[in-house]
Amino acid sequence: MGEFVFVLGGARSGKSSFALGEASKITGKKAFVATMEPGDDELKARISAHRTERGPEWETFEEPLHLTPLLKKIGSQYDVILLDCLTLWLSNLMLLNEDRPLKDEAGELIKALKKTVCPVFAVSNEVGMGIVPGTGLGRAFRDEAGRLNRLMAGVADRVYLVVAGLPQRIK
Repeated sequence: MGEFVFVLGGARSGKSSFALGEASKITGKKAFVATMEPGDDELKARISAHRTERGPEWETFEEPLHLTPLLKKIGSQYDVILLDCLTLWLSNLMLLNEDRPLKDEAGELIKALKKTVCPVFAVSNEVGMGIVPGTGLGRAFRDEAGRLNRLMAGVADRVYLVVAGLPQRIK
């Protein structure tokens, strides 16, 4: 298994930029796996800005749901992979995929990560430090995100929490 680096942080904390900077230090072929769906003009502008920030050395794969098969497919073809972001993937699963329990999806992703030979950087939002969501779906998402982050941190070689643009290594 290649090194697995897990990067957490709040919205606009700098977590994606930090992960990109660290992953960019690795030479060779680079794969960026995006889980965001371009649902409106604002999201399309964000995606475009992120592509510009990454630069042409990153090959982009847009995959909102099926991360495990994609990792199995590309895991030996690249020198580094950056997944951004796991909370959007979780949201997509919760809204679009009712066939498999989320715990099974996370378990399969962890198995695929363990079989990936290159370093993998994964970005996720820390959503459990804010207010309690006012809806059942919001609370379920917060709880599932916490479980997913805990599982990922458990198997990661390094874990960073980015707060106000300052990365703090916590594992």
